[in-house]
Amino acid sequence: MLINWVVAPTCVPLVIRRCHACPSERFRASGKFRVNANHKLLDAWLLVLCTGCGDTAKLTLLERTNVRSIRPELLGRLHDNDPGLTAELLQDPGVRHRNRIALDWNNAWRLDTGGSDHLDREVIDVAVRFAARIPVRPVRLIAEGCGLSRAEVERLITEGKLVSAVRLSGRLSGDFTFTLKR
Repeated sequence: MLINWVVAPTCVPLVIRRCHACPSERFRASGKFRVNANHKLLDAWLLVLCTGCGDTAKLTLLERTNVRSIRPELLGRLHDNDPGLTAELLQDPGVRHRNRIALDWNNAWRLDTGGSDHLDREVIDVAVRFAARIPVRPVRLIAEGCGLSRAEVERLITEGKLVSAVRLSGRLSGDFTFTLKR
């Protein structure tokens, strides 16, 4: 029987970027957008606040873009400061690359296992699905979901009792499955 786990975000992650006013390297998304028009060209930014000093920085979303080439619903969401749009845009690889930022997902996600009734079985088949592209170590997920220590999970991997089609060392942000034999 296949058990489904879900890695889901609990809040918007922090933005990793150097502050120009203080030594902090973390910003939190304010949820506010700034849209500026110059004739038929539009600029749009996401405002982020330094966690150390509160200084505001802008993350470029649109730069000198013709108004007609922007989807009307996107423009409406920018004007309405849609909080869902903030999360979507921070996960967009293009926005992160353009602004040279990374995301800090510490304490911004949770693992939903659907209960602990599966822990007493001899063989467990688990499908892990990511609701957002959250980079997490599979060893940590398995340890948390099965109530084991990370060292025990590492031992099970080396003994061949924990197998998966993907490499379980390092970080993953995409769906995977694994089988645990006790």
